[in-house]
Formats: sequence, structure tokens, C-alpha cells
Amino acid sequence: MTRVLIVDDEPMVCAHLRTILGSAPDLEIVGEAHDGAEAIEAMRHRPDVVLMDLRMPGVDGLVAIDRIRRLRQPPVIVVLTTFDADEYVIRALRAGAAGFLVKSTPPEDLIGLVRVAAEGHTVLSPIATRRLLAASAGQQAARDRALGLIADLSEREVEVLMCLVDALSNARAAERLHLSEATVKGYVSWVLDKLGCANRTQAALLAYEAGLAGR
Repeated sequence: MTRVLIVDDEPMVCAHLRTILGSAPDLEIVGEAHDGAEAIEAMRHRPDVVLMDLRMPGVDGLVAIDRIRRLRQPPVIVVLTTFDADEYVIRALRAGAAGFLVKSTPPEDLIGLVRVAAEGHTVLSPIATRRLLAASAGQQAARDRALGLIADLSEREVEVLMCLVDALSNARAAERLHLSEATVKGYVSWVLDKLGCANRTQAALLAYEAGLAGR
């Protein structure tokens, strides 16, 4: 069972998500929280995945993500957003969120995406990500930093990074690169370590910031 915590200040949104996700036999809703402070307190339920709204009164989602990511064994955090072109989402991804879902995601897709996140894969729309980065255009310092970090990667490591940009699993990346899955897994760990990234999503975001997307 994948344990899910829902965090949103709108009770109707929580009820909607609980109904959808609760219909899946392998997902268990372990709690709800209506602001960031409640979300942090709800870590006692030991969720595997947290669906986190960002704009909430009191302690917002960004603060909650930062604090939760500092736990010894933090859950996967997926941002819930109404608008995908939101600078808050970029900040959340940089803080360690594993991806984001637009609240209008069709019910039939939502369950599958939560499962994908629980397995450690990126939940990120490339099109929406490009819009997000366009919305934060002009941040040359972030681009220069990303380029500097990626410059230290080998050619093979850059190839692995591009697999993360395309949200490929280790198995799919192994097929693309004609490597064993274990070798790809090792490369992913090295890439994350060299880039100073907490997860695959942060690495993909760096690649977008460096202008590598679409290569």
C-alpha cells in the first residue's frame, strides 16, 4: 500500500482527492492537512507521498516542503497547483518537490501519477515545465549556475541526465543507452551527487535551466 497525505486549505479539494485516490486498492489516505503547519505535524502518519498545495494561509506549502525535506526519511512530495505557470512551483521544485500536478488532472490520470511518484519517478509535464521556466525568464544567474554544474558531467552522464529530462525510468533509460539497468541506476546516483540534486526532478530542472531540453 502507498500511504498518501493530502494537504490543501480547501476542504472540497481534499474531499475530491480523497474520493478519487481512495478508490484505488493500493492507495491509502492516511490523513489531511489544511496548512503547512498541519502538514508538518501529519508526518507522524508516515506517508509515502504528500500531495501539497502551495498557497495556504499561515504556514504555506513552500515552508512545509523545506522542513519536510529535512527529515531523515522524507516522503515524496508532489505539488498541487491550479496554474502550472506559477513561480511558486519552480521554487517548490528547487526545494525538493518531486514534481507537480495541476488540480484539474483527470481522475483516471491522477491515480496513475501518484503511483509513478511513489515509485520514485518524476511527475512533471515537459510542456508545463517550459512554460514555468519561461515565466521565470531573465534569471541569468540560475542559468549560469546550471551550465557550470553540468559542465562537470561526462558525455555519458549528460546522456543519463537527458533521460531524466524525458522522465524515463531506469529500465527505459537502459534501453535507450544500451546499458544494463544496474549501470543506469549507478549513473543516476552519480549525476545527482555531482549536480547536488536531491532527486531526479531537480536534475531535470537544472537541465531545463541550462537550455538542454529538446537536444
